[in-house]
Amino acid sequence: MTQKFNAQTRQNDNQFWMHPWEYMASAGQADRTIITQADGIYVQDDTGARMIDGPAGMWCTQIGYGRKEMADAIAEQVVKLTYINPFSLSAGPPAQLATRLAQMAPGAMNHVFFTTGGTTAVETALRFVHYYNNVKGRPLKKHIISRSDAYHGSSYLTGMVAGKDRDKSFLDITMPQVHLLSTVNPKRRPADMSLEEFCTARVNELEAKILEIGAEKVGAFIAEPVQASGGVIVAPNGYFKRVWEVCRKYDVLFIADEVVTAFGRLGHWFASKEVFGVEPDLVTCAKGITSGYLPMGACLIADRVFDQVSGDNAKGGSFAHGYTNSGHPVCSVAALKNIEIMEREGLLAQVRELAPHFQQRLKSLRDIPLVFDTRGIGLLGCVECTVRGVEHSGMSPEELLALDVDLGARIDRHCQEMGLMLRPIVNQCVFSPALIITRKQIDEMFDIMREGIVRTMHDIEVDLGYSVA
Repeated sequence: MTQKFNAQTRQNDNQFWMHPWEYMASAGQADRTIITQADGIYVQDDTGARMIDGPAGMWCTQIGYGRKEMADAIAEQVVKLTYINPFSLSAGPPAQLATRLAQMAPGAMNHVFFTTGGTTAVETALRFVHYYNNVKGRPLKKHIISRSDAYHGSSYLTGMVAGKDRDKSFLDITMPQVHLLSTVNPKRRPADMSLEEFCTARVNELEAKILEIGAEKVGAFIAEPVQASGGVIVAPNGYFKRVWEVCRKYDVLFIADEVVTAFGRLGHWFASKEVFGVEPDLVTCAKGITSGYLPMGACLIADRVFDQVSGDNAKGGSFAHGYTNSGHPVCSVAALKNIEIMEREGLLAQVRELAPHFQQRLKSLRDIPLVFDTRGIGLLGCVECTVRGVEHSGMSPEELLALDVDLGARIDRHCQEMGLMLRPIVNQCVFSPALIITRKQIDEMFDIMREGIVRTMHDIEVDLGYSVA
């Protein structure tokens, strides 16, 4: 019966469910892993195989799966009050959650706008930038500066500020008011350039772009403290604070996209101030706010910004933006319970304690010839693999991309066979395990990862005939 049910699930999945980032050439033919249940840091597939969830869903299951007290809190709120109209009513849970977030915020940010997730949080921040400058009588100050390798969401507006070219294929998400800076990936810097020189060059590039456009036209700079979906790219030390200072110099709003880095991923509620020394004008968050138990996001707005377009400065305006499920009471309760669990179990301190070991184990993979780079911070990591020298083999860009995709898929397949689920992004395998992971489980995860890469290296040499060493 179970086998028949799983076969039907796979058939329904392929026939009816169009997934995010669906590869259209093979639509309806996917062989996706079907997850049937989960507990703690582990997931189980339809064959009964139990695996460590390396990416914690999508960077989000901070407290792990299957928490009964989360289910109880959610169920109680469903019975008590399922929904309110956030446009004209209020309720205890969202008001309480807004208070908690304001207390946790990096700086004086006492205004919280609730959204349905990360994309809508960033959408809110970008629309607020436009609103802010319109109220202030600066209708031209709408240009947004972002960065290569950035990911900020998949709506029309947030897609415009993305810096991943492959994601823009066949989609109309470009506009003249959006400008992308060069990558901040230190591994991509010129061979003769030091980290300090690279950092200064990237900071100077932002200032030059502001001056080129005209500071009177630049509304905001948006940046992830760590570029997660870009491959866990950590900019050189000091970069994040220095670009923030450039923005202050030219009256450009600074948006910190903390959809991934907030709620403990780097050992703090928010990373902007505690890790990078920055007090942004707007902060976006989602994912870990409920540990993925229910969808929710938020945009936090600094007092110094909010005060300039409210009260006597409002000019009769309304921020005409919102969502049916803004401040949803059940989602708010899930977030409050999630925060309570994280505090009670000391997960922020645990991340700070485990992070050095996590990063050391990640770095130790560099001795494998197939590994091009490892990078990370906190409980975030990425292993990037490549067949060295193949770019000079005469292969077309399409063939090189196909090889990279195959690399990631092979590593993922081998690791799943041994008990570790990954999230390959082309040839990059990213990690962001649940914050409840132990030192022993970290070792198990990276032991499997090492063997998975070694087996893939053997595949490449035997099946495809490439020399990896």
